[in-house]
Amino acid sequence: MKNSIDEKIIAYISQKNQASPIELVGYLSISRQTVAKKLKKLIEQGKLSKTGAPPKVFYSLASPKELTANKVVTVLAPDIARIINERYLYTSPAGEMKEGVAGFNYWCNKTGQPVKKTAQEYIHTLAKYDAYKKHGYINGMKKFRSTFTEIFLDEIFYLDFYSIERFGKTRLGQLLLYAKQGQNRRLMNQLVNDIRPHVEYLIAEYRIDAIGFIPPTVKREVQLMHELKRRLAVPQRNIALTKVTSDVAVPQKTLSKLEDRIENANKTILLTEKQPEKNILLIDDAVGSGATLNEVAQKLRTQNLCTGKIIGLAITGSFKRFDVVSEV
Repeated sequence: MKNSIDEKIIAYISQKNQASPIELVGYLSISRQTVAKKLKKLIEQGKLSKTGAPPKVFYSLASPKELTANKVVTVLAPDIARIINERYLYTSPAGEMKEGVAGFNYWCNKTGQPVKKTAQEYIHTLAKYDAYKKHGYINGMKKFRSTFTEIFLDEIFYLDFYSIERFGKTRLGQLLLYAKQGQNRRLMNQLVNDIRPHVEYLIAEYRIDAIGFIPPTVKREVQLMHELKRRLAVPQRNIALTKVTSDVAVPQKTLSKLEDRIENANKTILLTEKQPEKNILLIDDAVGSGATLNEVAQKLRTQNLCTGKIIGLAITGSFKRFDVVSEV
């Protein structure tokens, strides 16, 4: 009896260690569509793992831990499953993302944790942090008041915390990190889709006239903030913010002292703006200390460029009074 296509794929990858879809098309003499379907099925069965993104994708045999992680699927109560499907994201060390209940099962099995018990603990932990949310926003003013002697923002909101105890980076925290580090436009687009309703709500709620996107320090071919500005495509006018550097570009995330962060923001972000506006929304990707947003708001005030309110919005923020969100 001839081996099935699945068995041939497994045998070929076992011999070669890894293989691309193009290699398998040539080896099996079948269509790309058929190979794609077979690979997808073998991934879902947990027999293969995938590394990379089109056009550079490679498949290898799943490790013993991956086989164990994929083997057992625990059915969760509908209310718990709904929340986990909305909130949970697992990113493997190789960069494979698994969302929702499937990702949660995988992580629990891989780390040897009971799925049902851990799911209940995850829901309990989410509830603890969600207590800081109102209408889908975390109000960061309490943290700002305990950090700065003078606050120049009227409100500061986060869409989620960057990470939570035990379970690590939140879904938004992971999307933000890997979108920036990998300069991944697909993940950036996913972020835009997630945050768009929140941006539109704040624009309407506070009658925003202009928006300022905090400029990046680290040079990248694909900049997250530039992509957010382009993809959000809001009708409000953009406030002209410019990031300048001296001999060395020093990112905020590398500074552990609050006073250093304040000095960094004050001296490296310039307003080349002339036209005053009434209400302004400032958008940043992540807030550790909040120094950047507060210093930009101060410049808007002292240069008489805002006659109304300044609202700050960050995709993620730190939970403690002053955390260095160093990864992003």
